[in-house]
Amino acid sequence: MDQSSAGAGSAAGEPEQQALFEWAGTAPAPAAPGAFRDSPKARRMLDVREVYAEPAALDSPRGRQIMARLPEVRVTVVDSHWRIPSLHGNDGNVARWARVKTETLVLGVKHRLVTRPNGRSADWIAPGPSNGCAMSCAYCYVPRRKGYANPITLFTNIEAIVAHIRRHVRAQGPKREPNQCDPLSWVYDVGENGDCSVDALVSDNTADLVAAFRGLPTAKASFATKFVNPDLLTLDPQGRTRVRFSVMPPDDARLLDIRTSPVAERIAAAADFLDAGYEVHFNLSPVVLRPGWERDWADLLTHLDDVLPGRVKEQAAAEIIMLTHNQALHEVNLGWHPRAEEALWRPDIQEPKRSQNGALNVRYALEVKQESLTRLRRLLAVHAPWLRVRYAF
Repeated sequence: MDQSSAGAGSAAGEPEQQALFEWAGTAPAPAAPGAFRDSPKARRMLDVREVYAEPAALDSPRGRQIMARLPEVRVTVVDSHWRIPSLHGNDGNVARWARVKTETLVLGVKHRLVTRPNGRSADWIAPGPSNGCAMSCAYCYVPRRKGYANPITLFTNIEAIVAHIRRHVRAQGPKREPNQCDPLSWVYDVGENGDCSVDALVSDNTADLVAAFRGLPTAKASFATKFVNPDLLTLDPQGRTRVRFSVMPPDDARLLDIRTSPVAERIAAAADFLDAGYEVHFNLSPVVLRPGWERDWADLLTHLDDVLPGRVKEQAAAEIIMLTHNQALHEVNLGWHPRAEEALWRPDIQEPKRSQNGALNVRYALEVKQESLTRLRRLLAVHAPWLRVRYAF
């Protein structure tokens, strides 16, 4: 879509979309002194040495702000953040899977601003501020569409994204009845294809979204994360942003959640985030079926019960997400992390599944999945009865 047509049409029932560029008067805030994003630990996660960027992204205030923090980094101008031959479709990148994620950043403009209905984790899926991630979870669905490399792509037209979300929220009016997403507020997932905590290491997009929802009393932002970023504690969400810490047994995480914060660290951060003004939920995700899985999930739930203070438990809720996998991702993983596939690729108990986006994936066979969910709910009732399940998928 070219810039001139970007604001011309909207999905059915959506408020009219503004032009992609509304940069007048924007003044990016400087990073706080001593910010975590400047620490050695943060640089181990994201140490950008190469940037691919669309011209419009470089020219935007957010793009200039990002590049000001990367003054010595080489920039390659590209026509599209989706089509970068040296990244996408280059099978030589499989052997450099984690290194590409660590050292490469893509800057683009999000042309299609659409908010989609969801009804599971959130009422709505908002246009996200990024696509891709610096972490390397072996089961991640995002790289399936890109091929061989999946570094962070940051969308620099954050003003247009925020304005679109504001209009959408206001068009809904107050929430008319409670549902599994939230009893009072419309919930907008703002991190469907990335991790907002990691994005905040190099961009203020996450801060802008948190600030926007602070002023929207009928809605909440929501994002899942596997990375503890203390900089988010300063954003003052005032209860209008839900952070969902994804957790799984530590042995599974060591095998599958590559380059993420340790599970115990994610759990320990819950009280700090609650005290900073976030709503804190947990994703039990993904549940991977392998020998000993019930014992290890029981241990994890017992740990949650032991270490979380009462104020976290009182407001917590959980999503249970069973593993979904994909043939193409399976083949990519065999090139950089074959041990993960011993747990993820289980044709003996998996069956084909057509996802909502039309992709053909594999999931646990229906009877296996239902029985496993029943067992996990029983474990919750015994070891963490306070943890309400919002939905299981």
